[in-house]
Amino acid sequence: MSIVGIEELEFGVEDLDAAKRFLEDFGLSAAGSDAQGRDVFETLDGARLSVAGVDHPSLPSAFEEGSTLRRMTWGVADGEALEALKARLADQPGYVDQGDAIQCTDPNGMTVRIRVTGLRDVQLEVTPINQWGDMRRVDAPSPVYERATPASIGHAVFFVDDLEATEAFYRDTLGFAVSDRYTDRGVFLRMQARGGHHNLFLLKLPHRGRGLNHVAFTVRDIHEVIGGGLAMNRKQWSTFLGPGRHPVSSAYFWYVNSPLGGAFEYYTNEDYLTEAWQAREMQHSLASFTEWAIEGGIDAETRRQKKSEA
Repeated sequence: MSIVGIEELEFGVEDLDAAKRFLEDFGLSAAGSDAQGRDVFETLDGARLSVAGVDHPSLPSAFEEGSTLRRMTWGVADGEALEALKARLADQPGYVDQGDAIQCTDPNGMTVRIRVTGLRDVQLEVTPINQWGDMRRVDAPSPVYERATPASIGHAVFFVDDLEATEAFYRDTLGFAVSDRYTDRGVFLRMQARGGHHNLFLLKLPHRGRGLNHVAFTVRDIHEVIGGGLAMNRKQWSTFLGPGRHPVSSAYFWYVNSPLGGAFEYYTNEDYLTEAWQAREMQHSLASFTEWAIEGGIDAETRRQKKSEA
């Protein structure tokens, strides 16, 4: 298993000014323009997110209408790993060997590119939490964040038309491991046997064709999840759901509606899995998705749940 991270997400958007404002408010760093003249933003580890108009000539064809993700780039550990994947992907639809990268189309219509990773290590101070019998924070308060600064792109979630074929591509061809499964409905996949609960979630719904559900960004702790969500609230970006907690991955989350398509998520505290983990199979349900959640978010002024009329 040689894929080690999400390197880049490329979006085509209908309102470029709103998209750029959203990304800056979300806590990503503006990194100028790329060679195609697209605006680029970065996480702390150097993962890139680029935005351009929906008709920009550099973007691959869209797999759904409107603003959405147009290409997803994964990083591999080294050149040897890239060469090995060239042989495995050569017969895939849309395959192109670009020398230092390869590209193809997955069974769900998403353009997938793979290159040697350029992500950098990030060392962050994370304040310990105190639990019964395990007091790690001594003579110090927990932090309060005025905004979030995402450390990395953690995962993406797609609606799929053909769940079986799309899972097989990522599992058998790219070497992803299955973490958990919703019977006949979805699968959580991680890049390597040892790692966070999922880097990719594929979801098939009877009323929804293929498309982007959301992309997720890791932050330090639950306090930064809350601080990031409140900051987006102050900037007048609406909350889709959150804060809350997913029992399937243990992660705390806050989803914000995005002008780039789908939602953007802050999250932290996901399960870390190894080769010893046995994938679970469960029914897709509200209880399996959320242990608890606040609909519409928390108002930054009252610090209470936002009223529905707002």
